[in-house]
Amino acid sequence: MSPLHDDAAQVIAAWPQSDPVRERFLDLLESSQDAIWASHPYAHLTASALIVHPGLEKVLLCLHGRANKWMQLGGHCEPGDSTLAEAALREAREESGLADLVVHPVPIDLDIHAVNCRHGGQFHFDVRFAILATGNTDEQLSEESHALGWFAPGSLPEPMAHATERLIPLALKVFR
Repeated sequence: MSPLHDDAAQVIAAWPQSDPVRERFLDLLESSQDAIWASHPYAHLTASALIVHPGLEKVLLCLHGRANKWMQLGGHCEPGDSTLAEAALREAREESGLADLVVHPVPIDLDIHAVNCRHGGQFHFDVRFAILATGNTDEQLSEESHALGWFAPGSLPEPMAHATERLIPLALKVFR
């Protein structure tokens, strides 16, 4: 077993018992050790992060390059990732250019959605984390996004990706 698969199984198992989405995540993880990798057929885990501004009044969103919708940062797990929180933090740093970030170790959301990613039509089983920016907040656009910006909950851009808006109060609450 890989440390990342073990961590994913532990993190998902700790999610509230009554959540049917949690059961689908556990079924996927039990079906294959490779369900953590983008190359896994049909569905795979991803890790994403909503970055909260140090002032706790704004969040960083990206206008995703493929989806053309505003969303949190994140993506596929990589072989160097030993935990899902680490994968979300790596993705957040890569896609924002921000170095001083602290990830909250407990996910704020689980979401399953259909995508057309680099491996074709699949389902992303996305584990979503809150991350706090603790230093410089001058974001740098990566090649994966069309735009990046800090937004207050009452001034969100359009169009928003599925389920992104529900993450904002959850992420802000973690750090308040």
